[in-house]
Parts: sequence; C-alpha cells; structure tokens
Amino acid sequence: MEIATLAPLLIVVLFVALAAGLWIGFALIAVGLVAMVAASSAPVTLVFATKVWGSLTIWDLTSLPMFIWMGEILVRSRLSSDMFEGLSPFTRRLPGRLLHVNVLGCALFAAVSGSSAATTATIGRMSVPELLARGYDPKMAIGTLAGAGTFGFLIPPSIILIVYGAATEQSIAQLFLAGLLPGLMLALMFSGYIMIWALLNRSRMPEAEPAADDSNSFAALMRLLPVVGLIVAVIGSIYAGIASPTEAAVIGVTGAMLLAWATGAASWKGMGDSLLAASTTTCMIAFIMAGAGFLTVAMGYTGIPRALAAWIGAMGLSPYALLAALTVFFIVMGMFLDGISMVVLTVSIILPMVTQVGLDPIWFGVFLVIVVEMSQITPPVGFNLFVLQKITGRDVLTLAGYAAPFFLILVIAVALLSIFPQIALWLPRTM
Repeated sequence: MEIATLAPLLIVVLFVALAAGLWIGFALIAVGLVAMVAASSAPVTLVFATKVWGSLTIWDLTSLPMFIWMGEILVRSRLSSDMFEGLSPFTRRLPGRLLHVNVLGCALFAAVSGSSAATTATIGRMSVPELLARGYDPKMAIGTLAGAGTFGFLIPPSIILIVYGAATEQSIAQLFLAGLLPGLMLALMFSGYIMIWALLNRSRMPEAEPAADDSNSFAALMRLLPVVGLIVAVIGSIYAGIASPTEAAVIGVTGAMLLAWATGAASWKGMGDSLLAASTTTCMIAFIMAGAGFLTVAMGYTGIPRALAAWIGAMGLSPYALLAALTVFFIVMGMFLDGISMVVLTVSIILPMVTQVGLDPIWFGVFLVIVVEMSQITPPVGFNLFVLQKITGRDVLTLAGYAAPFFLILVIAVALLSIFPQIALWLPRTM
C-alpha cells in the first residue's frame, strides 16, 4: 500500500481505537498490526513478540516502578501538610504571600514523586481548602496549583524523563541533570507572575496575617528537613556518582518508608495500597511502552518515518522553525493523549528530524517534557485539570481558564529554552 494512503488509514485506526475506549497500549498494538499487514510480508507474530519483549527488558526502566512506589508512599504520609506549614512562614512577606506555597510545595514534592498528577493531587488536597478559607482569590489559588503541578514531569526524578531516556537510549542521569535548572527557572517564573499579579490586584488579596516569630520560623524549618533530606539522598546520590538511578530509587523508597513510619502514617494496609497503586501505574506504562515499541517497528516497515523525515528535510526548516512546528504539534496531540503516550508514540519518528538539524537529544528531552507539561492543563484530556476537578468540583473549562496564564508562561519557557539551550545543557556538560 502506498504511503500516501497508508498514513491516513493508520491515523483513522488509532483514533477509532481510542474513541472506542480501547486502552492506549492496545490501541497502539492495533495500529501496528494494521501497518504490518498492509505494508510488509514479515512474520507479524515473531516481530511482535521480539519487540514487546525488548521494550520491557530495558535495564533503565527498573527505576520506574521504584520511583512510582516512593511517590505513592509519600502521598499517604503527612508530607504535604508538613510542607505547607513549613513553607508558610517564609512566604508571608512576599507579594502574593501563601500563593507561593503552591509553587514551592509542588517543586519540592515533584523532587520526590516524579509524577505530575500525584504532585497536583497531594499539594492540592492541602493547599486549596486552606487558601480558599483564608480568602485568597479562587482563580489564583487553583490556577497556581494547576500550573505548578506540572513540575512533576520535569523536576527530577521525573517518570517521563525515565521513559524518554529508555526509549531513546539516552543517559537518565544526564536527563535528570538537564531537567533541574529548567525546573527551577519555571518555579521562579511562576512566583514572579504571582508577585506581579498581587501587586496589580491588591484589592483581591486577603488581609495580611500576623508575622511569624523566629521560634515559629525555626519550627517550620524543622518540618521541611525530612523532605529536603529525602531530595538530597535521592538526587544527590545520582549527581555525586554514588548511585545509579535505579539504586537511587531504592534509596528513595527506603527513605519514604522511614518518613511514613516517623510521621505515624505507616501501616500494613497503607503499604499494601501504595504497592498496589504503584503496580497498577507501572503496568499501565508498560503496556503503553510495549504497544509503542511494536508500533515503532511496524512504522519502520511502512517507510513512513523515513518519508516524513525526508519531507521535513526537503522543506529546509531552520531549527527554530522545526521546534515551533513541533510545539504546535504536541500541544494539539496533548488535547487527546496523556504525556507518556505522546512521548513513546512520537519520539522514534521525531528524534531523527531533531538530530538532523543539529539539536542535542538530551536538550530535546527537556524541551519535549515542557511541551508535554502544557498538555496537562489543556482540555479535553488535561490530567491536572481532571485532578483539580475532583478536588474543587469546578468544571474542566473553568479550570483551564484559571490555568491559562501559566500555560502562556510555559510557552515563554519553551522559547527561552530554545534561544538559550545552555539552561538545560550546562549541568550535564559540567558534572
């Protein structure tokens, strides 16, 4: 079958499968089967078995379930309340005051969970009721959480960076290093916007609370020490070369268990629930990676990636033009697919084009994650919006409106990262 006919057919098959409610992993397998049957005489069952096995036996993926389990344990501990109470005294003097707790809390929790949805849900359960009760503007109280919750995808240890590294055979430790400064940059940009908004909208801010005394500030600092210690243990062990990402994940799980025990949140039922939730999430990701792995091979047989790369090359796009086109492409895809599915489905086709124009694969991983972050706060399939809908009871379109300024900040961050790639590459090249 000709490529011009086959490509639209495969797109139709994919969207029909997704619209029918088929799991994403199985939908990708269905598209791969159609592609293999239509474009090749190779033995489909042999190719399927070989590629699926190969996709799931990548050593770098062994850190994935451990980091997920670490996050699930911490969700069931008192970490979020300790962080809120620990950060509050240090933000009261900033314009915007406690709104900054959403940004700082999400940044800290992202550094020990690796999941955007877990970060949004954990911090949101604590901060949103507290902020609304204290009279903060609902649009900003919820919008800041929607935007900052996306940090879980970028700030190490990021689950999606692990998936990208395994799919592209890039160093996960290098990707973690590359994601650190862009994550801090985003946190500063979000906090900067909060301060500007607060100064321009003083009438929409609640009355200032009494300043905390030094003893309260010291007690608050003590509440932050456990999470900071866990971050140092997990991320520091990787950066110092003491542990591989997989070994650091084990350190993280051990530390999370100790924190849960120390806060009185540890129980056999809680540990069982966290293990079950981590297993479910890991299996979901594994199915997606297996399906994407098979589809990648099937697409190779069709010749579509080569034809697409040649078509892009013939257009003579500059790196900036290509990145602009890819940004729009991923934003549109993010309206229908979750972040991990977007990465594993497209990276094998997109990466050759990216390297062809001279872009670094490590840098592109960070670029891709920030663009995927945008999809978390765009309807109709914005996972962070679904989490916030459950917490606040507001509809998805209203929540998307609250998150719109932070979507624009993410767009600015992508532009800055494209103009100044050293933001992501400086740490990997110096450590």
